[in-house]
Amino acid sequence: MEQPLYTSLKVNNEIELCEITDPECKRLIEKALLSKRISYFIRWPKSSIFHRSKNACIICINDSSRDLAEDIVRSICDEKGYPVKFLMRKSQNQYL
Repeated sequence: MEQPLYTSLKVNNEIELCEITDPECKRLIEKALLSKRISYFIRWPKSSIFHRSKNACIICINDSSRDLAEDIVRSICDEKGYPVKFLMRKSQNQYL
């Protein structure tokens, strides 16, 4: 029996691009990513002693879109003065 072609594809290659706290900044980034056809998802970290901002969210993307997505986020945050923390690490999502 032959193996399907897609079994050789790399999966689970999402990265945590950045963390933002401003809802308007999140909206602008989402709009810009969609306009460039970059798929993404938002992860809402659980509150802890060291991480208390309830508005904080992490934007996760596919690693293959890293450079373009980083340029988009930097341009939006630099232009508008929004604080952003770039993470650039493997996503911590557990699918199984």
